Amino acid sequence: MKLSTMLKSIGLNVNLKKDFEVSNLAPLQEAKQNDISYIDQEKYLNDLSDSKAGAVLLRHKHIDRVPSHIETICVDDPHLIFAQLSSFFAKPQFSLAASHNDSKIHLESNQNIGKDTIIMPNVFLGNGIKIGDNCLLMPGVVISDNVKIGDNCKIYPNVVIYANTQIGNNVFIHAGSVIGSDGFGYAHTKKGEHIKIEHTGCVIIEDNVEIGANNTIDRAVFGETRIKKGVKIDNLVQIGHNCIIGENSLLVSQVGLAGSTTTGCNVVMGGQSGTGGHIHIGDFTQIAGRGAVGKNLPPNTKWGGHPLMELDEWMKFFVILRRFVKKKLPSSEG
Repeated sequence: MKLSTMLKSIGLNVNLKKDFEVSNLAPLQEAKQNDISYIDQEKYLNDLSDSKAGAVLLRHKHIDRVPSHIETICVDDPHLIFAQLSSFFAKPQFSLAASHNDSKIHLESNQNIGKDTIIMPNVFLGNGIKIGDNCLLMPGVVISDNVKIGDNCKIYPNVVIYANTQIGNNVFIHAGSVIGSDGFGYAHTKKGEHIKIEHTGCVIIEDNVEIGANNTIDRAVFGETRIKKGVKIDNLVQIGHNCIIGENSLLVSQVGLAGSTTTGCNVVMGGQSGTGGHIHIGDFTQIAGRGAVGKNLPPNTKWGGHPLMELDEWMKFFVILRRFVKKKLPSSEG
C-alpha cells in the first residue's frame, strides 16, 4: 500500500515530497528505504543521520533534524500514529492447518518432521513447520505456522507456540507455557482510548534452554525477543516484548520483565523481582527476591529491595529499620 493511502486512511492529509509502497514499520537503525519509522523521544534523534528509512513520524519541533533523503511526517503524537499504522502490518498467528486428533500422523507436504520424533494425540501442527530429530510433543501442544524446532526437544502438554518462533536444540518447555504471544503495547488517545500496537516480530530460543510451567514470552514489536543459550527459567515468569536474556541466566518464579529489558550473561533474578522497560542488567549481576530494578545495573554486582540498593546496603538498611520499628511499637507488657 502507498504511504499516502495509509496516512489518509487514518485521517492524516500530508503533502508528501515522495510517495512509495510501504514494506514495513521498523526501528531507525534497521529501517530500509520502503519502511516507516518513528521518534517519540529526543534521545533517538541522533539516529536519524545514519538511518535509511523512507519516512519518519516525529513532532513538528524536530523537523530540522531530518535528513533530506527521509520523508518527514510531522504529527502531535508519533507513538499514537505508529500504533494506528501498525494495524496494516498485523500478521495472522494461526491459520488453517492440520490437527492431529488421534495417534495417527497425517502430515501436510510442507510439514517437516525429523527422525524418531514422537507426536502424541491431540497435537495441532501449523503449515510450514520444521521439527528436528528425537523430539517429543505431548498432548494438547499447539504449534503454529512456520515454527522451527531443533533436535532433542521436549514440549510438554498444552504449550502454545505462536507463528514464526524459532527454537534451538535441547530445549524443554513445560506445561501451559505460551511462546510468541502479543506483547502488551498500546498508545493512548486524548480521550483515554487504548490503541493496540500490533507486534510483528518473533521469539528466538537458543540451545539448551529450559522454560518452566505457565511462562509467557512475548514476541517483539519488530525484530526479536531472544532467550540465549543455557538460560533456565522457573515457573510463572513473564518476559515482555523485545527482551534479550543473556547466556546461562537464571530467572526464578514470578519474575516479570518489562519490554526491551536486556541482560548480560549469568544474571540471576530472585523470585518476584522485576524490571521497568528499556533496562540493561550487566553480566553476573544478581537481584534478590522482590527486587525492583528501575535503572541500568553494572556487571558483577548484587542488588535488592525497593527502592533498589546494593545488597549489602539493603541488608544493613533493613536491620536498622527493624530496630527503629521495634522501638516505636508500644510494649505489650502491663
